[in-house]
Amino acid sequence: MRKLLTGAMGRTLAAALTAGAVALSAGSGQAADPRSELMDKFQAATEGKTIAWVPIWLGVLESEWTRVMKSNFEDHGINFVVRDPNFKSDIQLQAVSTLINEKPDILIVQNPTTTLLARELKRAMREGIKVIQVNMASNTLTDAYVGADVPRMGRMLAQEAIDTCGGGKGSGKVAILQGEATAAYSLDMTVAATELLESDASMSVVSSQPVNWDANKASEITTNVLQQNPDLCAILSVWGPQTAGAAQAVKNAGLQGKVNIFVASDGQPADCEMVEKGLYTKNLSYTADRQANQIVAAALALLQDDRPAGSAQYAFYTTNYWVSGPEDREYCFAASN
Repeated sequence: MRKLLTGAMGRTLAAALTAGAVALSAGSGQAADPRSELMDKFQAATEGKTIAWVPIWLGVLESEWTRVMKSNFEDHGINFVVRDPNFKSDIQLQAVSTLINEKPDILIVQNPTTTLLARELKRAMREGIKVIQVNMASNTLTDAYVGADVPRMGRMLAQEAIDTCGGGKGSGKVAILQGEATAAYSLDMTVAATELLESDASMSVVSSQPVNWDANKASEITTNVLQQNPDLCAILSVWGPQTAGAAQAVKNAGLQGKVNIFVASDGQPADCEMVEKGLYTKNLSYTADRQANQIVAAALALLQDDRPAGSAQYAFYTTNYWVSGPEDREYCFAASN
């Protein structure tokens, strides 16, 4: 009897296990693949969406940002719209206003000043458009900021000047070349650099003037500063291309190699070449191509975020790299044609 029961129970258990295995096999065949689900969600959030981009103009830096964005967005089936105001503030404001009325899913802007686009960026978010600001922030916080930690860059430039010129190693005299005085990028970098320089008794800021991103203006101002301060030890500049004029003025005065030039840069090839030629002492680069990839990442994240515009305030700060010579060429991007 015991053997009979055992045999019956064994057969029943085996049948149950077989049925369970068949059911499990059938169920697993029908279950959703989590990796496929993730891709389906990504495609639903991105394909056919529209991202609009309004830089200050399509200069070397902005063209590199645009190249990387265009390549990535179009690869994901995203419509990419670009408006180039060509450095005209009124046209940029009009372009942003028009785009808001066209209702893209995301609006990306580069602010010329802290105030010009501030009201329209608020309106964009009220209209349900998510907004990313690039490298030059306004007084309005938006869904994301992608760019340099500008005050930190200012402090890094100032510390380099202190290490080179302070404590009796040089005259301690420094001139600062600002960009546009009301641009957050220039303003925040200048304030941070000045505060650190003024905290060191051996340092003296003998000039701090806006050159409006213009190399000719930088040359004129630097020439005057050198005439008044022939023992100038360092020049700090918030942007590479404008500094070319200052470097030429230093060279014309016979002071190349005596006046140190420390530059904040987006990693343009010309800036790195100036270092290699000895016209800039050091170039602090945030590498525009790497920054552009962060812009893309921010936009893709916002498209996948179901929360309404204005719900989040993400920050994507780029890393700074010192360029001291040819060995640091990796921190300079190759300009696109």
